[in-house]
Amino acid sequence: MTTTVNPVLRVAPAAPAEAAAHFRAGLAFHTDVSDVAAALDPGGDPGFVLVDTRSTEAWDQGHIPGALHLPTALVPERAGQLLDRTVPVVTYCWGPGCNGAARAALALAELGYQVKEMLGGFEYWVREGLAFETWQGRERRAPDPLTAPVGADDCGC
Repeated sequence: MTTTVNPVLRVAPAAPAEAAAHFRAGLAFHTDVSDVAAALDPGGDPGFVLVDTRSTEAWDQGHIPGALHLPTALVPERAGQLLDRTVPVVTYCWGPGCNGAARAALALAELGYQVKEMLGGFEYWVREGLAFETWQGRERRAPDPLTAPVGADDCGC
């Protein structure tokens, strides 16, 4: 008699304490679109600077209101002029298929900044129906029901 191992459990889950440490560490390095949007809600200081790490052409195509434009390639030479080392930085790029925000976060960390990467990037910002800016002004698209709940203020997570 052959026992078939479930592919999910082929490698056993970590012990709860190890899992808690892993996920806690992940949250120290990442944030998401919903949390950034909530923190940027008008009426206060979010406690961080949001940095768009894409090219000028990408920035012009659309960016998150209030973000600072600092392309990844320019981080080493311009971060000291644009950012305060005492203020945490959140980086974003195009989306999950792009690692520009991670590369910028690495460069910033190596320069002494506290930094997190915004998961989902600009793509998920737009897909969740949040406002963005172009040279023509503010825009907003309907939320994608695969990334944002229909008829609710938040996803509940």
